[in-house]
Amino acid sequence: KSLVRASRGLSASDISMLARRLARPLTTLARHVMTKAVVVNAGRLDFDGKLDFSRLHEACGAPVTRHDDHTPSPETIAAYAVGHATLVTKEVPVDVNALPDSVRLICEAGTGFNNINLEDARKRGITVCNVPAYSTDAVAQLVMTYVLNFSASQHLQQTKLARGDRSLFHGDEVNGTSAFEAFGTLPHFELAKKTIGLIGGTGAIGAATARLARAFGMDVLVWSRSAKDCESGTWRAAENLKHLLSESDFVSVHCPLTDKTKGLIDEHALASMKRTAFLINTARGALVNERHLIDALENKIIAGAGLDVTDPEPPLEGSPLYRLDNVVLTPHIGWKRLETRQRLMDAVAANVEAYLAGKPVNVVS
Repeated sequence: KSLVRASRGLSASDISMLARRLARPLTTLARHVMTKAVVVNAGRLDFDGKLDFSRLHEACGAPVTRHDDHTPSPETIAAYAVGHATLVTKEVPVDVNALPDSVRLICEAGTGFNNINLEDARKRGITVCNVPAYSTDAVAQLVMTYVLNFSASQHLQQTKLARGDRSLFHGDEVNGTSAFEAFGTLPHFELAKKTIGLIGGTGAIGAATARLARAFGMDVLVWSRSAKDCESGTWRAAENLKHLLSESDFVSVHCPLTDKTKGLIDEHALASMKRTAFLINTARGALVNERHLIDALENKIIAGAGLDVTDPEPPLEGSPLYRLDNVVLTPHIGWKRLETRQRLMDAVAANVEAYLAGKPVNVVS
């Protein structure tokens, strides 16, 4: 009866939220605290209009303000934050010192948080949380998509077709080569017994990638401070970075971006790789020295690269990465599947719930 009386004049989504709140145990309702929250760049998260924000509304105890900007400026973010206690951001720089005093919690909707100055947040007593494991399966699957693509030379075959070159189907009359001879110039191999090297691969995404790679019969080599602590048979621990680079047929980067790891994959690292090896980066663009990588790709120092992240991101308009045949370039799609983004928003809501309950989780500040 309470629900019927309270539901008059409300929308279906509001009724659903009210029903869930009334269904909670009284002890939960008693300790529930409301917070005004704002999602400053919802357009980057809900670009297809398919995300369900109801759990976030419920966690906050009130409708959430959303702005559909993709990349608002720090000044705009500060203006959006006025009158709100919780700030939800996605991969945009935040000037913590410019935020109004009302802000007590920043939820970064993602794993990386180098867009937020944590020291400034600590000084102002603002808690910063992230979501560390929402895209584990999606990113690991993307890594293996690159691996499968390269092993079957699909990137090169599609490039030829896009240019009107059908020699792989009909041969080349000008050069007098058959379709079989034309295909023989492309790399094409099975994955069993090939080695994939995971740099910093002991985290959730690296471990998931390792499991998938082993399902294809691949040998997994890992360079990380905790690589030797793995369960027997999961992977081999590389002696050092050069060992991993020189032995791997695929090198996949999984470490966080820090002052020490910025530019980790430079000309020296690339020169240590096999000429037949492929580099894959789904972590952070700045882990790779892009100028050195382009030089290595243009001069065939390595066979190719699969890049879901770049530095800068997106690449500049005239970047060679757009035209190189041996590059598979994607616009940071690792986290963009609908299921992945919904999991992310629900995890943000869980962070808000935990904070309001006095037991914050995933705190990075």
